[in-house]
Amino acid sequence: MSAAPQAIAATKALTAVMQNDRGRLMAALIKQLRDWQLAEEVLQEAALSAVSHWGRVGPPASPQGWLLKVALRKAIDRMRGGARDTRKAAAIAVLARDEAEEQEAAMIPDERLSLIFTCCHPALEQKSQVALTLRTVCGLTTTDIARAFLDAEPTMGQRLSRAKAKIAAAGIPFAVPGPDAWDDRLAAVLTVAYLIYNAGYSAGPDAGRDLCDEAVYLLRIIDQLRPDEPEVQGCLALMLFSHARRGARVGGGATVPPQDQDRSLWDTVLLHDADTRLRTALARQQPGPFQIKAAIAACHVLPARPDWPQIVALYGVLMVHEPTDVIRLNHAVAVAEAGDVVTARKAITALRAALADYQPFHAADAAIAAMAGDRTAALRAFGCAIDLATNPADVALLIARRDRLLS
Repeated sequence: MSAAPQAIAATKALTAVMQNDRGRLMAALIKQLRDWQLAEEVLQEAALSAVSHWGRVGPPASPQGWLLKVALRKAIDRMRGGARDTRKAAAIAVLARDEAEEQEAAMIPDERLSLIFTCCHPALEQKSQVALTLRTVCGLTTTDIARAFLDAEPTMGQRLSRAKAKIAAAGIPFAVPGPDAWDDRLAAVLTVAYLIYNAGYSAGPDAGRDLCDEAVYLLRIIDQLRPDEPEVQGCLALMLFSHARRGARVGGGATVPPQDQDRSLWDTVLLHDADTRLRTALARQQPGPFQIKAAIAACHVLPARPDWPQIVALYGVLMVHEPTDVIRLNHAVAVAEAGDVVTARKAITALRAALADYQPFHAADAAIAAMAGDRTAALRAFGCAIDLATNPADVALLIARRDRLLS
């Protein structure tokens, strides 16, 4: 093979392994080095070495094993330069032994579950949990993450650095939580994954890396590493029900509600996957909030029309788990759609002060006021919803609905 094709093959191999296995390599390095920043730096250095070395001799039989071996060697070199005590010398000896071993990809321990739980540790603020998970587990660049959250790149870089420093300073363990803390910690992890999905949903297709895809990828990793967890299945099903409809979500530049979407554009494979996972989760009879939300999503994709009475009942159950104003708002919308507009408007009125700055509240207020025939209140609420909307497709939908009232 001549130099140019060999260099191209090397670049392709490195790109593939860094996309598919970066999280696993980072987890293995962090487990051994106990230093997040060092792990990230030596893996990046190993990747740069791969560009040069693989470009000359071609990709190795196990690119993952090669990168891990070179990264460990670079870490050892750094640690030797700063070795001052016998404990560090002992640690270097262990790393040297591991570095000397040839590792096939299948032999690299999969520590990603520990990595995910550490990224989502409650000692970190939620935005830092999300950013660190995207950077370390999913492999997004700092630029990608900053763009997704409309932050300046230096600001996001500082956030990531502070999160890593806090993990080190607080002695946050790199471990899967025990049974006593499992449920709470798992809920935090799933919330982070769902926040990533919602960020991708809100940003739309023009935000660089598709965060919806990243969230689904993250949930599939967790499901693979910890199978048979009903809430993991429920959260993944919830995402897949939504993800399956993304091709029909926008039409003519405006958001299209699920009941008005072209169903021929729905991904039936993803819908079947979502339905199977939801049924499997519910069969374990350990209901949780993500399973309930997935069941609500399933009611929205029924062949005829959404089952609004069932959705009302499910939101009633969900409020036991999550008694939040947003869930109460969604319950009010379902009550109105099920035919009880009077009760729905009373619920909306009770939420007005708490959700005054929440754009979906005003969109729901407008829709329910229109159902009640209160044109003045509906137009006022549509105005608020349009002013607060940030997604152009949502703005187009709201304007179209408002204009129908004016015609």
